[in-house]
Amino acid sequence: MSLFLKPQSTPSDPVVIPLNPRRERLRFSDFSFTRTQSGQCSAEVTLEWDGVMYVGRSIGQSSPLGDFRVAAEATLRALEDFAKEEMHFELLGVRHVRAFDANLLIVSVSSREDADQTRLVGCCLAETDTRRGAAIAVLNATNRVLGNYIATR
Repeated sequence: MSLFLKPQSTPSDPVVIPLNPRRERLRFSDFSFTRTQSGQCSAEVTLEWDGVMYVGRSIGQSSPLGDFRVAAEATLRALEDFAKEEMHFELLGVRHVRAFDANLLIVSVSSREDADQTRLVGCCLAETDTRRGAAIAVLNATNRVLGNYIATR
């Protein structure tokens, strides 16, 4: 895809400026969440980049807050699978807030790349599936650092 601009000095010769066709974000491909009768839950998140799938899984004790934490952790494991040991993530916290008649999921994540450590916050409005909303909130928190990582790959 190109953008054509005509310079003022020579109106007959268009200048072609190529647009970067490369996506700057991972694509959220799939999310699954299951709960067992014994009170355990598991989440699996699949992210896609350039046709390659990156999968993260997490298992934990099921509870209202624990379900969100497991979903968020699975997303962080998928991100680490993508970054191949160059970036590390830690989930600092997850909150479910009811605000403005909507479900809002907020996550706090610590990101470490080389010696640089950054604290990130992301949120997602999640009307129907709040566990999936926790996973998307993690992606919203990490979009900028992942964009910078992708740009330097």
